[in-house]
Amino acid sequence: MTNVLTNKPPIWFWIISIIALIWNGMGVNAYLQQAYNTESYRAMYTAEQLEIAANMPMWVTAAFAIAVFSGALAAIGLLLRKSWSSKLWLLSLIAVIIQMGYLLINGYASSLGMTIMIIVFAFLFVWFSRMSEAKGWLS
Repeated sequence: MTNVLTNKPPIWFWIISIIALIWNGMGVNAYLQQAYNTESYRAMYTAEQLEIAANMPMWVTAAFAIAVFSGALAAIGLLLRKSWSSKLWLLSLIAVIIQMGYLLINGYASSLGMTIMIIVFAFLFVWFSRMSEAKGWLS
C-alpha cells in the first residue's frame, strides 16, 4: 500500500488552515445568530440595520449560508488535506461575491472595511487551497 500524502506540508499550512476554520466558524456563528434573531445579534445593530437584514431577499440570505457553511467545510477539508476543499472554497467565494456584491451595490454594507476583508479572505482561501493542491499537500 502506498502513502498518497507523501508531501508533508509546512507548519504555516496548518496555521493558515486553522485560521481559515476560525474565520469561517465566526461566519457560521454570525449566520446562525441572524437566522435565529438572537438577542446578542439584535444588540449589535441599530433598528434600521435590523430592518434591512429582515427584508433582505431570500437569495442573498441563501448566499450568506452557502458562503459560510461551504467555507467551514472547506477549512475542515484543508485540515484533513483533501483536494475537494478547493471546490468548496470556490463555491464559498462565489457566494461571498453574490452576497457582498448585493450589499455594496445597494449601500447596505455597514462596514466597508469588513466587507472588503471578507471578499479578500475568500479569494485568499481559494488561492491557498489551489496552491496547496499544486504542491501535493492535498489528495
